[in-house]
Amino acid sequence: MSRIIAAAAIRGAHRIVSRAEEALKEALAKYGPDHPVAFPNTGYYLPVIYGITGIAVEKIGDMIPVLEQAKALLPPEPEPRLWLPYLGPALDAGMATLFADEIIEALKYLEDPPPYTMTSAPVNGNIWLGAADDAILRKRGIEFVDGTAPGFAAIIGAAPTNEIAVRIARELQEKSLYVFMSASTDGKSMAEQLAEEGVELGWDTRLVPFGKDITATVFSLGFATRVALSFGNVKPGDFRRVLLYNKNRVFAFVIALGHVDDEKYAQAAGAINFGFPTIADTDIPQILPYGVCTYEHVVSNVPHDKIVSRAIEVRGLKITVTKVPVPVAYGPAFEGESVRKGDMHVEFGGQRTPAFELVRTREAHEVEDGKIEVIGPDVDSVPEGGRLPLGIVVDVYGRKMQEDFEPVIERRFHYFINYAQGVWHMGQRDIIWVRISKAAFKAGFRVRHFGDILYAKIKSEFANVIDRVQVTIYTDEEKVLALREEARQAYARRDARLKELSDEAVDTFYSCTLCQTFAPTHVCIVLPERVGLCGAVSWLDAKAAYEINPHGCNQPVPKKGVIDEWKGQWESCNQFIYEHSRGTIERVNFYTIMEYPLTSCGCFEAIMVILPECNGFMIVNREYPGMTPCGMTFSTLAGSVGGGVQTPGFMGIGKAYLASKKFVRADGGLARVVWMPKEFKEQMRPVLEERAEEEGLGRDFVDKIADETVGVTAEEILPFLEEKGHPALTMDPLF
Repeated sequence: MSRIIAAAAIRGAHRIVSRAEEALKEALAKYGPDHPVAFPNTGYYLPVIYGITGIAVEKIGDMIPVLEQAKALLPPEPEPRLWLPYLGPALDAGMATLFADEIIEALKYLEDPPPYTMTSAPVNGNIWLGAADDAILRKRGIEFVDGTAPGFAAIIGAAPTNEIAVRIARELQEKSLYVFMSASTDGKSMAEQLAEEGVELGWDTRLVPFGKDITATVFSLGFATRVALSFGNVKPGDFRRVLLYNKNRVFAFVIALGHVDDEKYAQAAGAINFGFPTIADTDIPQILPYGVCTYEHVVSNVPHDKIVSRAIEVRGLKITVTKVPVPVAYGPAFEGESVRKGDMHVEFGGQRTPAFELVRTREAHEVEDGKIEVIGPDVDSVPEGGRLPLGIVVDVYGRKMQEDFEPVIERRFHYFINYAQGVWHMGQRDIIWVRISKAAFKAGFRVRHFGDILYAKIKSEFANVIDRVQVTIYTDEEKVLALREEARQAYARRDARLKELSDEAVDTFYSCTLCQTFAPTHVCIVLPERVGLCGAVSWLDAKAAYEINPHGCNQPVPKKGVIDEWKGQWESCNQFIYEHSRGTIERVNFYTIMEYPLTSCGCFEAIMVILPECNGFMIVNREYPGMTPCGMTFSTLAGSVGGGVQTPGFMGIGKAYLASKKFVRADGGLARVVWMPKEFKEQMRPVLEERAEEEGLGRDFVDKIADETVGVTAEEILPFLEEKGHPALTMDPLF
């Protein structure tokens, strides 16, 4: 702990305790020890004292032992040349400060009239409300338990201008946080600044002016203590549970505006006991190492336009952005909406223009939270029905963020963007296809709004791992092409991590039921050696998704009760699939396409089909528009194979599955592939050559696979396969 802060906090604590001692002496002389004293309308006495010590202060005389405890907690004021104190003594001084605060504030209620309104809103020109009574606690305290109120900001002092004060208050209100205000800077408090600007104050607006004195800061800590006692089933006097409950359940922080004197340092030390950090706008010493608080204890010199977001981040508070700022209706009801060519104003990708999506993990200084930038022309620069390239790069930072989470977040782009009325999104990675309808364009939807959507939804749905989000959208073709190569390298790195894993090396697979919105009986099981059909969900991705959201669509599937190890069938997997496919799929073999294959949804990157005449399989990718040797185009096949049906001899796959050692192992593996579109074959050539060599087929095996230049019927490609000596022709019959 900073020596400067600790020393200042101890000096301030001594002053506050001295004030309490003097006030108590005067009260004893004036009223006597048996005179009742309390905060109004509460059964929690003086709540910090009651919660931490178990002492129920009912009379002035009950304050005497409390004051003695406060004095006992006080460390001696440090000598200028002594390189002490450290954290423990400063925290003791902070707790002593809070005890003294409550003594001072309780005695104020003996004044006639008391300085506080004792209401839920200012009355008769008096803006200071004082301690909340139990009626307010019951109504407001539960909000800190059920999440309606994500936390509170205890603001000490005043902003440099009224305008800045209003801006800070509004930002905190927009995030549903309560704002508890106390103390002053140069004789002015933030509550007074808001009142001068006509801002409505009170519990109903969540802008609560407790008191102008620095000691009124204890009302914030008292409220938090009462939440623990009332809703956390914590017993009075169990100080450890009171403090831990507040650290883990009441997400509060202190914002210190203006000059921080010793008495304010003392209040900050008291708040740190509860796990509440202090964020200041002035250049005071910092306490950056983690310890009592979740993250940093004191962070200083934060600009006013960033102080709220920084405070939220330091506290570890996750704010859900409820409204997505787009000019069209937004919600899951529009997910299945299509934008047909005749209704389209502009489209991106879909093999018509280059397009990709990429999430990148960055360091804190590399990500400016909320920054959205468009580089290139906007949609109003192209004629109706036109096209643009599209590159969406989302840079994220989070203390709990991992690279393995990147594809999980990327995969959600599909849904986030589709929720906008009149906007259509399909595909993943570098095969996305996006359209904006004429109606959405007319309503004002522009490229920037992709960023607004992604920022709002990522901050909302991944709040427990992500603190900052920055979105850059590229429509300049040269930049899109360059960055697409970077994206493809990132995709390749992710895929390479899987090579170190095997199905045998793990005891748990993972499900993916994301596509059940349109394929209700489809259950995808992701294995280390079998990527999800969409190509975007690897075993690592699914595992990461489960860690991020244990209640989401990726669930652990224990690998137990082997039925057929060679074909890849386990009792536990069958049971999981049966239960989650609504009782329609009874068993699945993961390593064959011919007997109980995995079902297909509609998001697959490619389709694998039996060609009986060639004793092998053809594979057609989504991008190939032409006819295939099975007599159907990709789109016709997708309509037949998708939807969650189990069709022996037909199966959707992810491209990366071709690199797997388990690729249709029970059917003969890679040696069974007899036809692929030429462009797809060349795209996959490095992977195919590596696997062919590993299986003893030789690197020239890829040249034995027919493509559309050879023919698009079985009769046309069979002579080619015979000429090349394709191994499928000499293998056992498939059926």
